[in-house]
Amino acid sequence: MDETSLRDRIERYYATVPLLFSKVETFGRLCLFVRKEADGLYYGGPNHARPITGAAAPTADDIALVRARQRELDVPECFEWLAESTPSLRGRLVEAGLPVAERPLMVLDPQHQMLPQPVPRGVTVRSLDADDPALPAVLALPELAFADEGTAVGPAGRAELEEAAERITAGGTVATFQPSLRAGHKVLVAAFTPDGTPLAAGHYHPAENATEIGGIGTLPVARRQGLGAAVMAALVAHARDHGVRTIILAYAEEAVARIYARLGFRPAGTTLLIANQPARGQ
Repeated sequence: MDETSLRDRIERYYATVPLLFSKVETFGRLCLFVRKEADGLYYGGPNHARPITGAAAPTADDIALVRARQRELDVPECFEWLAESTPSLRGRLVEAGLPVAERPLMVLDPQHQMLPQPVPRGVTVRSLDADDPALPAVLALPELAFADEGTAVGPAGRAELEEAAERITAGGTVATFQPSLRAGHKVLVAAFTPDGTPLAAGHYHPAENATEIGGIGTLPVARRQGLGAAVMAALVAHARDHGVRTIILAYAEEAVARIYARLGFRPAGTTLLIANQPARGQ
């Protein structure tokens, strides 16, 4: 895959997928994705900004206008973009007092055949629809997985997952996600025990025959069993079965990147974003 063509595909994807859930407001050389519903959830971090593809580098005034609008909306001051496309934006944001973090990207070449990954006996891996009774627990799982960083086995398990699932259901999160699942804007895959308890989960958002796989997390007590890799392989298979050809992901930890590399992903540039801004898919 030509690297320039790949970058263009990634840029197009990042410019397109938020439109499933948001409208665009333009401020000079920056665009700001504004959620259509104030309490809605969507890919990319709430109300994030990015450079307009093909435009000149954003100015300090452009940044100030976006930040003012984000404050007016009472949302985090989020920016996200490809480092290779607009390298100068990083310095401008740092000058404006915003810390910038890196999220390296990886891509799976279209010709690479990813085989299903082994799972412990009795575990099944499948996708979920909007009315799946396991949906609350699957949506709650990342909260526990990412609160306990790293790949080591941790204490959080079934009881904590049940509590988190009850909490997000009562808070409306499950109901908020269901329309996206019904419309096919979001796909969830999880690994389950025989009694239906999710042990690992991940998702993708398709657009423009491309997608970014994200949110792959394993219940801390179930780590070190290959469940995340199994979910990844199932997500790739599902995406390809539904016409997706360009599959990318971002990572924060080298240990996780090594797992993805073993599955066939290779480096594909860097996403830059404001440190500590909400993660993709939230």
